[in-house]
Amino acid sequence: MLNIPTQSFPAPSSQQRVSPSGQSGRSKVALKPGHSLMDWIRFSKSGKDLTGLRGRLIEVTQEELQKHNTRDDCWTCIRGMVYNVTPYMDYHPGGEEELMKAAGIDGTELFDQVHRWVNYESMLKECLVGRMATKATTAIKAILPPPPLTGLAPPTSAAPPRDKDSTPRYDWFQTDVTVNVVIYAKRKIPSSGCTVVDLEAGVLRLEVLLGKMSYMIHLCLTEDVEGTVSVHTAFSVGKIQLSIRKQSKGKWTSLGQPLEFHNTFLRQKDRAPYYRDCVLVSKTEVNHDTHVFRLQLPRGTVMHVPVGKHVYLKALIQDTEVVRPYTPVDQTLAAASLRSSQDSDLYLMIKVYPDGVFTQHLNSLQSGDHVSVSGPEGTFTARPLRDVTYLYLLAAGTGFTPMARLIHLVLQDTDSIRNIRLLFFNRREVDILWRCELDQLAANNERFQVDYVLSEPCESWTGRRGRVDESMLQDFLNRPDGSRCYVCVCGPSAFTELTVGLLKQQGFSDEELHAFQG
Repeated sequence: MLNIPTQSFPAPSSQQRVSPSGQSGRSKVALKPGHSLMDWIRFSKSGKDLTGLRGRLIEVTQEELQKHNTRDDCWTCIRGMVYNVTPYMDYHPGGEEELMKAAGIDGTELFDQVHRWVNYESMLKECLVGRMATKATTAIKAILPPPPLTGLAPPTSAAPPRDKDSTPRYDWFQTDVTVNVVIYAKRKIPSSGCTVVDLEAGVLRLEVLLGKMSYMIHLCLTEDVEGTVSVHTAFSVGKIQLSIRKQSKGKWTSLGQPLEFHNTFLRQKDRAPYYRDCVLVSKTEVNHDTHVFRLQLPRGTVMHVPVGKHVYLKALIQDTEVVRPYTPVDQTLAAASLRSSQDSDLYLMIKVYPDGVFTQHLNSLQSGDHVSVSGPEGTFTARPLRDVTYLYLLAAGTGFTPMARLIHLVLQDTDSIRNIRLLFFNRREVDILWRCELDQLAANNERFQVDYVLSEPCESWTGRRGRVDESMLQDFLNRPDGSRCYVCVCGPSAFTELTVGLLKQQGFSDEELHAFQG
């Protein structure tokens, strides 16, 4: 019998993050009736033989894999495991053409480029043919997860910092009643924070997000502690202090026993997401199909989500693990400046789709129900904005969510940006999210402007009409002589792909663009 490994998802090497500037995802295609995600889940659980092997698992040679490269006989390999995706062809949201790009070959790289949050292991479990038969040296790398690291030295996969002295470090001190951990980031910290702390059953996991890098402290503490944590950040000097109350007074001889990845400085994409169990506190209606879901983090968790980052929500739906990315917002636009750094609640603005498997599940939850939430993910950084004078935001639908906190960040912390303009695309007037708050913000701050574009306006609508096109962007984007401009784009993948293409036609470079993907 094959030893099929249990792999974490996303895998450490997966590019499950907000894509870099200008890189867009695939567009969805219209599926046939009866071919939704829920239909696939039911079909895969029906007991039918989806591999054609009557339940056997086999080792697949490269030559054998290459034979199965047609629409009616399509195998592909993802991270050393081979799947017969022929039955899934009509259920694939990206269409047959996208799936066929990986036919008969190792599709790992293609998968990572496009499917940022899909749990293929759960989705294609019944399609598993077996594993690739490779040379012993490569088989270990392709199939087995990396061995646990318990020492203090960073693993070899760590990206070497530009300067040895730029690697963060930590120290600790104690009083009779508290134990305190101090992180020296050796760089300025964004005002929205960058720290995620999880304290559970005496295990401390602290992750500091620094651009594309991640510094981690992971310890089994020496003695028992209370379950709450406080975090204080000196943003300008790059210092973070974590304080925990001891259960019993006294001196500790050491802070604790190092656990996996303790004291490591890695690329964030090389760490698998870490989930914690959160509680739904409330749902607040934004419009007819969108709500703000308020989630309470566990008692021992403090999560500072940097502006522009997203989190993954995970749920088990009909025995299938489904994962979706969402970008946190503040409770309201006005609440951004009032929010405490110790606020433990997470606010997610989510549109509930009539046929959305995950959003329908979320909408069915009652106050007190639980949902798994990852830490912050994504590559967006506010660093390019330091020298910018004009910031343009192009959002469609719930693509507005990463823009909400970004607007406040710029208005409060970036005086060099003279003008922030939001071009907000929706179908109808009732679809516009937080319109009253956006209008009020524009009325109260001369640096901020918002324009709305409707593709299906009523007769009385006096604003912009239509969809994104070259002439609309030429009219909206103003590039005065001597100015430095930056553009952020977020919306459905087709909108993002088209908009980024139009922006590049108008002379915007990759360094002047950021396309959020989801």
